[in-house]
Formats: sequence, structure tokens, C-alpha cells
Amino acid sequence: MRDYLIDRGILGTSILWFEYDGERRPLRAEDYRTLCMASVNTHDLPPTAGYLQGDHVALRHELGLLERELEQEHAADAAGREQVLDLLRAEGLLSAGADIEETVIALHRHLARTPSMLLGVSLVDCVGERRIQNQPGTDEEYPNWRIPLADAQGAPVTVDDIATDARTARLLTAVREGISSR
Repeated sequence: MRDYLIDRGILGTSILWFEYDGERRPLRAEDYRTLCMASVNTHDLPPTAGYLQGDHVALRHELGLLERELEQEHAADAAGREQVLDLLRAEGLLSAGADIEETVIALHRHLARTPSMLLGVSLVDCVGERRIQNQPGTDEEYPNWRIPLADAQGAPVTVDDIATDARTARLLTAVREGISSR
């Protein structure tokens, strides 16, 4: 399907957590497709800060959506995340003991190094939001699209706040630096 779309000049999407090479290792930046938008997450995935903490697993457990035991799900989820973070450490983008914000920045720096034509950066990652905006597989069990944007401490963030938010500035500066160094 990818070849079919590429032949017609249609861009695809490459989400960091799902991009692997032929040996099931996370994809190195230089191996991403050019004709795509690369992103750490989407509207159907948790904000990166929450994903890094496993919040999505806990929520899916609370909603009765897990297909295996909670401990198994947490272990599998953590192992997949750790593979990606190990790649970032090997690339020199992430130091041991990095906090959540530093990790979010490192993930975006990684994608900024890809040859992808577009790079998606979500508002939730800019401000440090952890809560999931949309939980696929639910309609009334979870307040999809009704979660107001908040910062890492849970304080509401307005559209006007985003332009002057220091965390947003740090993330976007890192992305710009990564793109300009390609």
C-alpha cells in the first residue's frame, strides 16, 4: 500500500512508536520515509508525557479494554517504550535519568533528524498534558474530545497561553534545531 501511495505522490504517516526495521528494532532517524509526516503521537494516542508513564494502560484497564492481564500489558508496553528510548540514548539524544520533558524533547529531536517532509508536533506535547484526549473503542465510557488542554500540573492552558509558554518554546526550539541540522 505504501508503494501505491508513494507512486501517486500521496504522503503517509509514520508514528514513532510503530516504526520498526526488519528485525523489529525501532527505526533509526535516517531510515524514515521521505514522503510522510513523522510524529511522536496522534489524536488516537495518549500525550507523550502520559504514554511515557503508562497512563494509557491504566485507563484501558479501568475501562475494561485490556485483552490480557494488567501486569502483562504494563510489561509489554514498558518494553516497547524502552526499546525506543534505548535508541535515543545510543543516538546521544537522551541521557540516563532524563525527566519527562527532556524525554519528550529527545523524541522530537529524533524525528526532526528524519528525512520526512513533514513533522507533526501536538499541542499536548508542547504543554506537557498527560490526559488522553480520545480513547478509541469508547463512546460513552470516556469523555472523548471533552478534555480541556492542561499543562503538566493539570492547570488549564488557553490558546493565548501557548504562544508564551516556556515548555512549548523549548520543544519547538529543539525541533527547529533538528530540522536545520539535516
